[in-house]
Parts: sequence; C-alpha cells; structure tokens
Amino acid sequence: MLEVFKTTSSKVILVLAIIIVVILQYRFWFGEGGYFPHHALVQQIEQQMEVNADLKERNRILAAEVYDLKNGAEAIEEHARLDLGLVKPHETFVQMSTISTHYKQIYIDENVDSRTNEDEAEPAPNQP
Repeated sequence: MLEVFKTTSSKVILVLAIIIVVILQYRFWFGEGGYFPHHALVQQIEQQMEVNADLKERNRILAAEVYDLKNGAEAIEEHARLDLGLVKPHETFVQMSTISTHYKQIYIDENVDSRTNEDEAEPAPNQP
C-alpha cells in the first residue's frame, strides 16, 4: 500500500484530496447555509414564531374589544366607569384594594450608615 505513494504525483494527488475534503467539511459545518448557521436560523425562526403567536393573541383581544366598542353600549359604559371613574346619579363609587393581606412592610433603620468606606471620613448628617 505504501508503494503507491512513493511517486511525487501520487503524493500531490493525496495532498489535493485531503485539502478538498477539509474545504468541503469546513463549508458543511461553517459555510453559508452550513450546519451551524442553519441551526441558528432555525432557532431564530422558532423564537419569532412564539413572538408572532403572542402578537396574534393580543391582536385578537384588541379586535374583540374594538368590536364590542363599536356594537355595544355596555362596553362603552364599562370603559367610562373603569378608566374615567364615572358614576351614575345616586350611585356610590367603591374602590377595592388589590394589595394582598400578606403584605410585609419593609422598615429602614435611619441610624444605619450605608455609605462606603471612602465616606467614613465625613460624619453622617444625623449624627452629633
């Protein structure tokens, strides 16, 4: 088998074949339309499809709201009451709080100096 590659022309042919295979492999993996660019493009398409689905749902909701506003007095009254706070005569407006009853208030201790070590040379403003 090694006797075949003793001549210079056969060595040149072997080197050219190896170079061609390396170039083709590079183009397959990294070239335009290759494996990695194709994979990145497929991921971008999937992400855009998700964004488009969200936008389609939003558009569907807005179209339903437009239809309600054009065809029904109840939707207009609802928007006037919710957005503008309008009430009919002899009605009482009651607003419910949406804050959870499990709300934990955070207290900040004013006596603690939260400045960095560079500022330690100056006294704190509320210290004597």
